[in-house]
Amino acid sequence: MKITAMETFIVPPRWCFLKITTDEGIVGWGEPVVEGRAATVKTAVEELSEYLIGKNPLQIEDHWNTLYRGGFYRGGPILMSAISGIDQALWDIKGKFYNAPVYELMGGACRESIRVYSWIGGDRPSEVGEAAKKVVDAGFTAVKMNGTEELQYIDSYKKIDEAVARIAAVRETVGEEVGIGIDFHGRVHKPMAKILAKELEPYRPMFIEEPVLPENNEALKEIAAHTTIPIATGERMYSRWDFKPLLEEGVVDIIQPDLSHAGGITECKKIASMAEAYDVALAPHCPLGPIALASCLQVDATSHNAFIQEQSLGIHYNKGNDILDYIEDRSVFAYKDGFVELPKGPGLGITVNEEYVRKMAETGHKWRNPIWRHKDGTIAEW
Repeated sequence: MKITAMETFIVPPRWCFLKITTDEGIVGWGEPVVEGRAATVKTAVEELSEYLIGKNPLQIEDHWNTLYRGGFYRGGPILMSAISGIDQALWDIKGKFYNAPVYELMGGACRESIRVYSWIGGDRPSEVGEAAKKVVDAGFTAVKMNGTEELQYIDSYKKIDEAVARIAAVRETVGEEVGIGIDFHGRVHKPMAKILAKELEPYRPMFIEEPVLPENNEALKEIAAHTTIPIATGERMYSRWDFKPLLEEGVVDIIQPDLSHAGGITECKKIASMAEAYDVALAPHCPLGPIALASCLQVDATSHNAFIQEQSLGIHYNKGNDILDYIEDRSVFAYKDGFVELPKGPGLGITVNEEYVRKMAETGHKWRNPIWRHKDGTIAEW
């Protein structure tokens, strides 16, 4: 079997899909994208395709190493996201070739389902109590929300108080048993992160996410000393080598590699195993489309330390198009009692609605994250 074609589709709301075709008629789908840089990743995929056309798609490990190690300059969000989508599509082909879910080819599942959480609120947190009640009433047992607006290195306690009040309102609304993930989104610098983490402790968050930017991960040691809340990070880390110092330092409780950014299924399975050796939990980052989510579930299926899965159904980014719109059998992602069962179909376990993909690719998108500024005119972290 040989790869004969690779085709990319930029589709709304902010995704890029990849279709890999073989000479035996088996096709695989992947989701290579960086939010806000879809066209750049698309170009990277096209460059990498020069190596893959004519190759046997089943030799995934060798292809991964060639795409990664074959370039003198490697790593980073663009190249690793391109490799991620290619890797997902190759695993999809391999599963279909052997008529088995990907996780069966990775040693088999260690679970039947995994807990999922739902996003509430938007980029700027506002009235989230009512939104939290709606998703809990819909059966979710965990939610995640942005914790703050933009914060300066040293900012006012008023902003801290406002953030704490929002989380308090969510806790009061959903009760004690519902998990609340609080995303700092890298917006908070170390001095304020220490204060905020301490103030949030009475509300028993499930975790605080990206309390500082990943380039400042050394600050996590000091933040961890100020709080008992589990610390999560990793969505902007792109390989096992990026995660290595974080795990060695012992300052993180939950890692969140993104299956469309951190090398796909092949690499994220290795990252998950590294984390397990350090007694660190896995919660893959996935505010993306159905192919990325299906890929996450394959890794979750085989990772003992996976405890919850992000998914984007109903997220504020997905207005107009959502994850179920691009697949033929919507029941694959049927959430029940806060859990989703593992996909049981071959490959990634979903059937992409190619006709709809091609139709929406005619519209495409040019999604960009907003540019925020502080009152003094300096750029703020979004």
